[in-house]
Amino acid sequence: MSLLDYFKSSKKSNTAATAKERLQIIVAHQRSQRGDPDYLPLMKQEIIEVIRKYVHVEEEQVTVAMDQNDENLSVLELNITLPDR
Repeated sequence: MSLLDYFKSSKKSNTAATAKERLQIIVAHQRSQRGDPDYLPLMKQEIIEVIRKYVHVEEEQVTVAMDQNDENLSVLELNITLPDR
């Protein structure tokens, strides 16, 4: 084994380790985004429509978020900025 082969082989394993770490980060990021339910945007639109029957609000004034604290516990948070009378 020559001296160049020694450096070449260590670089390949180092590159593979770096690629593995990057892939793990990407997968973890996608899993965190996948936790949001698909029905949340539709629910937000329906809530806005119901509120608009009584008070004029813009879509930016309503925020809906879901937080899962535990396997069995999910919290739906709804914030509405109502106009002054």
